[in-house]
Amino acid sequence: MIVIGPYLRVRRGDAETQTDQRVLRDTEARLEEAVGLARAVDLTIADALIAPVSQIRPATYLGKGKVEEITGIITGHDIELVVMDCALSPIQQRNLEKAWNTKVLDRTGLILEIFGRRAKTKEGALQVELAHLNYQRSRLVRSWTHLERQRGGFGFMGGPGETQIEADRRLIGERITRLENEIKKVQATRRLHREGRQRVPYRVVALVGYTNAGKSTLFNRLTRADVQAADMLFATLDPTLRALKLPHGGKAMLSDTVGFISNLPTQLVAAFRATLEEVLEADVILHVRDISHEDTEAQQRDVDTVLRQLGIDPDAGNRILEVWNKIDRFDADGRENLENIAARRPPERPCFLVSAEAGEGIDALLAAIEARLAATRTTLDLSIDASDGAGISWLHRNSEVLNKQLHDGRFDMTVRVDETKRDIVVNRFDAVPHAV
Repeated sequence: MIVIGPYLRVRRGDAETQTDQRVLRDTEARLEEAVGLARAVDLTIADALIAPVSQIRPATYLGKGKVEEITGIITGHDIELVVMDCALSPIQQRNLEKAWNTKVLDRTGLILEIFGRRAKTKEGALQVELAHLNYQRSRLVRSWTHLERQRGGFGFMGGPGETQIEADRRLIGERITRLENEIKKVQATRRLHREGRQRVPYRVVALVGYTNAGKSTLFNRLTRADVQAADMLFATLDPTLRALKLPHGGKAMLSDTVGFISNLPTQLVAAFRATLEEVLEADVILHVRDISHEDTEAQQRDVDTVLRQLGIDPDAGNRILEVWNKIDRFDADGRENLENIAARRPPERPCFLVSAEAGEGIDALLAAIEARLAATRTTLDLSIDASDGAGISWLHRNSEVLNKQLHDGRFDMTVRVDETKRDIVVNRFDAVPHAV
């Protein structure tokens, strides 16, 4: 197979005036990413080339001369599959397949193929199948030699019966409806789980970031888990939650989500919304960046774009902490430069330099997570009779116990509670604000 990068020619001065800043992404890096996507499904790559496009052609995306040039390459290498690193319309895909006499897969189809292979849980499989069917429905083509197929026979005068395309579209529509209903059940189950975590006062910290930024490695480092981590695009797909121990004994739930990517298909954003709701409900969001990647700034914009699609404004509030991962790849001067850049960041959007692989910077990151989680909670001091087992049990279930000491038959306790439970603790246990 070959990978083709049909990237628009845009002068830098013109690009900076456009809303979509992704046009500034380095074309070599884009092609390398497309090759990585192809390798993620074990495809043998014979060649990879950039095909500059001055204007997108409605019929074939590429110009006529470029199509003929690539035809020669396909013939010379006996190519069976061409991956186009762009979103093709059904007509463009069909016309290119006819011109090249080979199968053509666009970026969306390739990513769907990867997701189809990586989804291990029932939930992930449902979401991938839904996205794939929505994609496939627009690409139905007639494969029979005749134009019609009679279905039923009530003798209506309206002409022939249901055509093959209509039948396929109807069957796909019915399957989509069933999948959507099953995913609604998944959403309801996840909602119950979140409500359960809210009753037990565990806060949620969600990891987001560009694929292969090191989220799973950081997840394993923070939780001592064994989630698959590999130098591969979309190495992990199914969401995972584990307990996260905070420096002063508290706990939170850490959620590892699917990695984002530039031009993430809208079908996948919609289908994986049930999974990504963990991000919507998270108290703190860790945006993990591969700071050593040459396109790290463009990757950051791509992640911010997906977050906005989910209804999260990256520039509003203080929920997001940026984690600049893979600093072990820099020398002393490079690290000093990163530290200077980090120091100049606004306080509402701080960043933390870490190496998830080596464990460097993890303690500072955990302290920042704990501080952010504590910012919306109240710390109280109280004294409770040691014989009040029900009251002590209630405090352990509904608050975060920071300190507990027995003196003269009474427990002196320091607890941290949500604002929703603050009045209950104050009134029931005569609690007072913690003296700093």
